[in-house]
Amino acid sequence: MADMRVIVVEGGKGPAEALSAARAPRPEPGPGQIRIAVKAAGVNRPDLLQRLGLYPPPPGAPTTLGLEVAGLVEAGAGRWREGDAVCALLGGGGYADYAVCDARHALPLPPGLDFVQAASLPETIFTVYANLFESGELKPGQTAMIHGATSGIGVTAIQLAKAAGAKVIATGRGADKAKAALELGADVAVDATREDFAEAARQAGGVDVILDMVGGDYFDRNLDALKIGGRLSCIAALGGGVVSLPIGRMMQKRLIITGSTLRPREADEKARLAAEVERRVWPWIADGRVRPVIDRTFALDQAAAAHARLEASEHVGKIVLTMG
Repeated sequence: MADMRVIVVEGGKGPAEALSAARAPRPEPGPGQIRIAVKAAGVNRPDLLQRLGLYPPPPGAPTTLGLEVAGLVEAGAGRWREGDAVCALLGGGGYADYAVCDARHALPLPPGLDFVQAASLPETIFTVYANLFESGELKPGQTAMIHGATSGIGVTAIQLAKAAGAKVIATGRGADKAKAALELGADVAVDATREDFAEAARQAGGVDVILDMVGGDYFDRNLDALKIGGRLSCIAALGGGVVSLPIGRMMQKRLIITGSTLRPREADEKARLAAEVERRVWPWIADGRVRPVIDRTFALDQAAAAHARLEASEHVGKIVLTMG
């Protein structure tokens, strides 16, 4: 059996100690799956958590890191044929020369994008779409608050919300990140190290939806920032996962508080979400309203450096591994 390069993990350690390159057999696609010759793979915070032993892959998923890739179909299934250029959402296995996935979880490479740009899309766009538009029910003319504005999720959420006709208030830690958020299209940018985002929201008349990856002490101020009938959608808890909920205030403002993860969802649900993303978001990419923002690329064998870059939180946009 032919082999391939892959990044292996010795969990619970820093990136330089935990990540190393090795050889492994190429994965064999099962029924309804395709195999992709990977050209680029996105790097995401769940990869960091898995490396630390805090986010194990769901049953049946590869133990290799990597939740999104772009490349060429090598073994087809469903709508895909050999040689098709795709990007795909994975349950794992992206940090490698070859990856397999459910054929329904792959999307065509958007017009005008290269493999690096396309590899930055699936994990973030699926996450943002599910939480901002489905759970969060963001509508044209409403106001969204996006925390972590310069993260991969943040730059995607700003652009998707604007493409949908919403107003955006973005928060970031530092003046440079607030400036970058404005350049990405945010209507208002808040430097969370010096300004109170809840006060900025009040001055704007409140917000309808908040996409939050911070948790912790942001939670109470999120409740202040929301309008009556507002929705808080939680996708991570980088600032702390245990909060206190004042039920009376939630009731008085008729708030909806929700949260989700993407990776453990069932295959049929991911397929439904992929179809929705292709129907609604892919045209926004084609007409230029949504464009990938790439912070930096690293060769596959530099995965440790890519993780260190992400952990430093100095990036603007996505970090991507290239297979060379």
